[in-house]
Order: sequence, then structure tokens, then C-alpha cells
Amino acid sequence: MKRILFKYSFITSLAITIILNSTCFAQKNDADNYRMLFNLNTIKQSDNTRLLEVRFIAKNKKNRKDKVPVFNAEIKFFNTLNDEKLLLGSVKTSKKGIAQLTIPKNYKYLVDENGYINLKAQFEETTALTEQVAEITVKDLHLNFTLKEIDSVKTALVTAYTIDGLGNKTPVEDTEINFYVQGMLSKMPIHEEGLISDGKYQFEFPTDIPGDINGNLIVYAMVLDNDDYWNVTQSQTTNWGTSSKQIKHETNKLWTEAAPIWMYIILTIMLVGVWANYLYTILHLFKIKKEGYSLSKN
Repeated sequence: MKRILFKYSFITSLAITIILNSTCFAQKNDADNYRMLFNLNTIKQSDNTRLLEVRFIAKNKKNRKDKVPVFNAEIKFFNTLNDEKLLLGSVKTSKKGIAQLTIPKNYKYLVDENGYINLKAQFEETTALTEQVAEITVKDLHLNFTLKEIDSVKTALVTAYTIDGLGNKTPVEDTEINFYVQGMLSKMPIHEEGLISDGKYQFEFPTDIPGDINGNLIVYAMVLDNDDYWNVTQSQTTNWGTSSKQIKHETNKLWTEAAPIWMYIILTIMLVGVWANYLYTILHLFKIKKEGYSLSKN
């Protein structure tokens, strides 16, 4: 009798689990419960190519933390001017809902009389999703970044200008610029935010920034989230960093091949606990089977 009850209980639990999972799956795939986020961004990279990036995300209307990337959606990128419309390329979104297209540095954009480039990203309507369109306008900022010694002082120099539709150069005014060095995990700021004036900015480079074993650094000059230029970055590699020969002799650190001793101890304790739990479970399963066999005989 107990054996039969156990069987029915197991089947009932399994059925409930399947129903719940099916319900959750249906809810997650119901487009009516989600609001589509379709954002276009552009970054002019260090090699002067321009990266166009779309993030296509479905956000739950009730639960803001529930965000589902729209995968394998075809995104078309255009450069427009009045009635003209040039297709720059077409890319499908990744599993993270991101589509990226890189435009060559010498590409001849359609530019209006004020020097603005109009960029457009479009997802065409399907049976499941409505059409999505995003447009931005950007001026092509020419950012030059150099590192050199001036009167024995290590100096970072920036020049910046734009070119209008007629080919006229205009120095940039009142534009914020940031400076970073490449760290192990992310970029680290090395100078307070500067302001480009008359197309120029410079500052004395710090002399106490750690580099690699040879003192090498990757230094970035970046214009970020600007209303006209969006994101622009330039980089230079230099040996102006401080070096430490002792780093290569260190052992049992988080950044060395051999981990700290305490990590090995914790890992060993965890593994012993897991395997002890497996053994305990297996022994009790045999006991349950043996008792069940005895009960079935009675």
C-alpha cells in the first residue's frame, strides 16, 4: 500500500511541476506582456571606424527586472538625408539582443549643411513583433591624441575639430573629455574631466601610474555621451608607467597561476562536504529500498 501511495504522489508532483513550467514558459513568450526597448548608439573607435550598435530588449510591463533579449532579429542600418536613404548593412541580434555594424573609417556619409550625419536602425514588423525604428544625428568629430615630452615634461595633447558638408574645418569648443588607462578588468580614470577649448586640450601626464613589467600603458582619450558627437575614443600606447620587477616572483596571489592557500582549503572542505552528502544519500536510499521490500512481503 505504501509503495502504491508513493507512486501516485510522485506522479502527481511531476504533473504539477510540468504544468507550472508550461505556464511560466507561456507567460515569458507572450509579447503582449512586454514593452520593446530598441536603442541605437554609435561609437567612433580608436581606428576611426564607426560602430553602430542596437540593443533590442523586451521588458516585462509588470516586473521591471524581467528583461528578455530579442534574439536573431534582423536589424537594418541606414544613412539618410532628406529623401535619400543609403543601406549601410544588415545584422542579426545576438543572444544578448545586440546587433553591431562597423563602418569603415573612409566611408563617405550623407551629411547635411550643418555637418550632421543622420543614422537610422530599423527592425521590420513580423507576425510576433511590431516594427521598431531608432534614429540619431551625430557630427563626425576628428579627435587626435598624442603623448610626448615637452621641455622634459610628459604631456598628453588633444586636438579636435569637425568638418561640415562643404569641407570646412571648425575647432571644437566647450566639449568635455575624459582620460583613462587600461586596467586589469576595466578602464581607470587618470585625470579629472577636461574641457576642450578652441579645439585643444593638454595636461601633464601623471608619473605614478603602474604599468606592466616594462612600464607599458594603454591610454585613452574619450568623449562620452555628447549630444553632438555621441561617443568618440582614441588611444595611445606608451612606456610612461611605473614597473615592478617583483610582480613576477609573487606566488599564491589572486593574480598568479597558483591560488592563495586559503582558497585550496575552502575548496577541499566544500568538495568533502558534497561527496559526504552523496554517500549519505546513497546509503539511505539502500535502506529505504530494503524497508520497502520488507513491507511488500508483509
